[in-house]
Amino acid sequence: MATKVIMPKLSPTMEEGQISRWLKKEGDKVAMGEPLAEIDTDKATMEMQALANGVLRKIIVNEGQSAPLGDLIAVIGTADEDISSLLAAPAPAAEKEAAPKPAEREPAPPPAPTAQPAPQAEAAAASAASAGNGQGGQPAPAPAAAAASGRIIVSPLAARMAAESGLDLRLVQGSGPGGRIIKKDIEAAISQPKAAPASQRYPRPVEPGQTAPVAGASAYRDEPATQIRQTIAKRLVTSLGPVPHFFLTSEIEMDRAAEMRRGINALDPDLKISINDIIIKVTAAALIQHPEVNASFQEKFLRYYEHADVGVAVAIEDGLITPVVRAADQKSLSQIAAEVRELAERARSKKLKPEEYTGATFSISNLGMFGIDEFTAVINPPEGAILAIGAMTPKPVVRDNEIVVRQIMRVTMSCDHRVIDGATGAKFLQTFKKILENPLYLVV
Repeated sequence: MATKVIMPKLSPTMEEGQISRWLKKEGDKVAMGEPLAEIDTDKATMEMQALANGVLRKIIVNEGQSAPLGDLIAVIGTADEDISSLLAAPAPAAEKEAAPKPAEREPAPPPAPTAQPAPQAEAAAASAASAGNGQGGQPAPAPAAAAASGRIIVSPLAARMAAESGLDLRLVQGSGPGGRIIKKDIEAAISQPKAAPASQRYPRPVEPGQTAPVAGASAYRDEPATQIRQTIAKRLVTSLGPVPHFFLTSEIEMDRAAEMRRGINALDPDLKISINDIIIKVTAAALIQHPEVNASFQEKFLRYYEHADVGVAVAIEDGLITPVVRAADQKSLSQIAAEVRELAERARSKKLKPEEYTGATFSISNLGMFGIDEFTAVINPPEGAILAIGAMTPKPVVRDNEIVVRQIMRVTMSCDHRVIDGATGAKFLQTFKKILENPLYLVV
């Protein structure tokens, strides 16, 4: 009997999934428990396993397409089994979403003249190339995906591949539903010979006294929001609005912490301790001293945690994810450093398991490495607070009636006022500052 393959729930917050890659093709034999496809969830790329033995008879949701939980995405059966009754079911939401509805189409741009002046044609090509990461593709007629409305319909996987290869999406013919550009279209375009040199694709500089040609409105492309970006949008709506934030900022001298880091790494370079690792350890120590901050609001009660499970924000291609260092209060600096490096690497390759990025009791977001002096971060519900870390900057300060230069770092704590009062948050920051300015407290 044929078996329906439905979109599974692969993470606690997943509402729909996107097929990143089918690991089997139609006609291949599959065994129960064997990896069948890779699915992009709201936080990671995870493998879906086959739940039956047989042959992959039909793939219904193609690579790059999305489907809600429970939707039919494929059929497994015997080689000669009649599966027409299953295929007669309504088309999955992925195909309905792939092609824009007529009412949703943007007004079509006015038709271009048959013989467009060369400078304008080149300018349009240059503008389109900038939308596709700055490199041109094969000169070809405009694809159906963009011709009707000026929009380019492309799967996130295909868009990512195009950006990495410097391919102009406007020059790719989409073969998916509604002219959608999918993975195989990008692979076919990449295999074609390279385009003409940039000097032939871009307009020549305008000579003095000449008027630059008017190219019209900028070219653009539309990309479906990835599952990660959609989840970020939903969670922010449930955070900054409903959660009553207040903010506390403090300046911290980092000279001793920086000296401790240099000393540890000089003794054992393989440890590769970072300032962020020290901040995680100090945060965990301060949370244990202030359990009222290591808490969350649960509608009808407050939940206080025994250990400091510290979330560490990591920037990835599609947005932001927060791997969790469990029981950071019980781990050494070297353990924290190794764990953060490993979690961050798997976060960027979208290989984290759900339990590795959910359930933090407190989070840290560090933008200091980007030269940001100070910022405020949005709380990740149901956590009670998040700490925003700025850059270490040499600044003149007064110490013992003398002006000296110190490495100063500004931190801002965002607090959920339903859990943490102003004085409670201030006392936590005092402890955090005291330990970070005197890191030998960590060994007491």
